[in-house]
Amino acid sequence: MANQKIDYVFKIVLIGDSAVGKSQILSRFARNEFSIDSKATIGVEFQTRTVVIQHKSVKAQIWDTAGQERYRAVTSAYYRGAVGAMLVYDITKRQSFDHIPRWLEELRGHADKNIVIILLGNKSDLESQRAVPTEDAKEFAQKEGLFFLETSALESTNVETAFLTVLTEIFNIVNKRNLVANEDQSNGSSAPLVGKKIVIPGPAQEIPPKRTMCCNSS
Repeated sequence: MANQKIDYVFKIVLIGDSAVGKSQILSRFARNEFSIDSKATIGVEFQTRTVVIQHKSVKAQIWDTAGQERYRAVTSAYYRGAVGAMLVYDITKRQSFDHIPRWLEELRGHADKNIVIILLGNKSDLESQRAVPTEDAKEFAQKEGLFFLETSALESTNVETAFLTVLTEIFNIVNKRNLVANEDQSNGSSAPLVGKKIVIPGPAQEIPPKRTMCCNSS
């Protein structure tokens, strides 16, 4: 349905070194495609996909940037408004995993402190070339409080699960906030949030001009 009602828009960013498969993970989730001759991403691109979580329509706006150092200037606008992040390394390239703490530091320096983060070890189909033991990544994720999965964009393994894990966690956090806000409001403070569409804007996101509406139902 082209004109379905969207209840939430969540911006998710993909970060990690070049050639770890960020664009492939994105195209597998957004369009269920995988391109063998994928080229390096220049600058930034984003794609969207709408999923249903607990009977609500959630639009994921997923941003992909080049991992090359020379595009570092993209960072602050790239992270602005992001509520979820996927930290991607390649299980066959130890260096891409060793750079993860630096990517995480950059992410935490630019993004909202409540951002939901998942660590993804991509290219799990190349088990025979593995250079990063699953245990190492699991241990790092636990220490840093991250979700963790190994994925294969090529074989479509765990890609859907990874996105839905992040989106569901964000959804639960936003809903908890709404409950708290509603309780505050019933104590006589702040304008009602009930029935309002909560949009978490990314840079290219227009916020619906209905903010002053109070009591008429949509």
